[in-house]
Amino acid sequence: MDHTDRAAALLEAVPVHRTFGLRVLEAADGRGRVDLDVAGPVTNVIGSLHSSGLITLVDAAGLAAIIGAAEAPEELDGLLPLGVVAELAFLAPARGTLVATAVLEGDDLASARAFLDGRESRGALSTTAEVRDVDDAVVSRGRFDWKLRRRP
Repeated sequence: MDHTDRAAALLEAVPVHRTFGLRVLEAADGRGRVDLDVAGPVTNVIGSLHSSGLITLVDAAGLAAIIGAAEAPEELDGLLPLGVVAELAFLAPARGTLVATAVLEGDDLASARAFLDGRESRGALSTTAEVRDVDDAVVSRGRFDWKLRRRP
């Protein structure tokens, strides 16, 4: 099911996402895609996106994938995803418009589904995202481990 609009409402409201100008492009069928335009205030000493921006992209793509794994809108009610481990690899300077994509598959998708549909009261999974530039070159890869809970 396509939850792109809901993911955009949730993620674009986060102050750090607004600071970076993050946009949600897709949150459907366990796939999340987000982008942002690299601009002066968020760059490092070589004019590349600062590492904090890259980890923001990886985080948001993973969150969009988790949101996109829901099969019904009510499955997202009270969702509280908490990142517990993050990894980031720098592969090339990150300039221009960047797109991060995360896809839930296998055990991670099964864990998300079991939590979202209520079969499990808690969930644990990992998301991995690639960040690509306008030339489709991979500039960064990252991973988040998540614990899923519901707000009381």
